[in-house]
Formats: sequence, C-alpha cells, structure tokens
Amino acid sequence: MPKLTLTEAETILTGTLERGERLGKALSVAVVDAGGHLIAVKRSDGARALTPSIAIAKAYSAAIMERPTNMLYDWAQSNPGFFAQLSQMATHPIVATEGGVTIKRDGEILGGLGVSGGTPAEDQQACEEVLKELGYELVFSAWGKNRG
Repeated sequence: MPKLTLTEAETILTGTLERGERLGKALSVAVVDAGGHLIAVKRSDGARALTPSIAIAKAYSAAIMERPTNMLYDWAQSNPGFFAQLSQMATHPIVATEGGVTIKRDGEILGGLGVSGGTPAEDQQACEEVLKELGYELVFSAWGKNRG
C-alpha cells in the first residue's frame, strides 16, 4: 500500500498555507495518513486558536471516510443519530463540512488534508487547488457507488 511521506505532507502544507496568504487568511492546515494518524500540522501566524484542531478533524474525516468532508453532509443530515454515534467511536470527530479533502493517487487513498481559518468555501478551495496542482486525484464516487 502506498504511503504518504513527511516530505509530501510538508509540500502540501506549504502550498496550502501559501494559498491562505493569497486569500488574506490565517489558516491552520493538517495532513494525516490513510489511517487518520497525524503526519503534520501547521498554524500560520494569526490563525485562531481552535483552527488546528478543526483542521485535524477535517483531515481525519476525509481520510477514514475515504471521501471529502463536503460529501458527508447529506448523510449527516439524513441520519444524524448514526453520524453522531460514528463520531463518538472515532479518534477525532467526524465532520461534514467543507475544507477536508481525501488525498488520493492512482486510485489509492493516502490520507487526508484539512484546512481551517477561512470561510468553508475558502478552506475547500485551498484544499482542492493544492492537491490538483500536486497531481492528486479529486474525483470520488458517491456513497453506495463504485469506490473508484
């Protein structure tokens, strides 16, 4: 199974923080491996105190659920009890919002990227732009479909 290296994680973090600077946002960015274990987290100067924890939860959710966190929203809304229980079983909260994207290459889940500090749309944009630029896949099938 391919693994996400610390060097790759740092490249992702740096690119994402640079996007935050261009947006004029103080971001926190986290990268986890496929099992949701933290590889690296950075908090830019001026980022709010809770943003690193939020970024970690977004990255964790994207990795272990094998889908970007914005794809979890409908599920969380349609079955809130189950979703709440799922979050209690996990190491970190499972979040259903923008700003957490699964890191995937050649069809393999490598981990998750989480961003916090901008608006939800800005967090999502920063994730998608840096992962696309670095050559990671951004296409995920809906739940209940082919896992491609």
